[in-house]
Amino acid sequence: MSTAATYQVVVNDEEQHALWPAGAPLPAGWRAEGFTGTEEECGAHVDRVWPDIRPLSLRRRLVGQADGQPAAATAAATAGQRGGAAAG
Repeated sequence: MSTAATYQVVVNDEEQHALWPAGAPLPAGWRAEGFTGTEEECGAHVDRVWPDIRPLSLRRRLVGQADGQPAAATAAATAGQRGGAAAG
């Protein structure tokens, strides 16, 4: 009989990943990603699927700046993609 805890991989709207005890209620703003396993298995999965740990909003802003858009225009476009809601 195994005593290893089971975890699930969870993700938020910024595409940040975390490990959460399987079966425990998820905190607000997080959803199950679909992978469960031991802490080590979940950690390895996160390493595979989340190579760029910067928040989604930052990645979008940096892509916009690389495309020559001013930072303010890029931030406004990112807010519009999220429905204009402020984080918090």
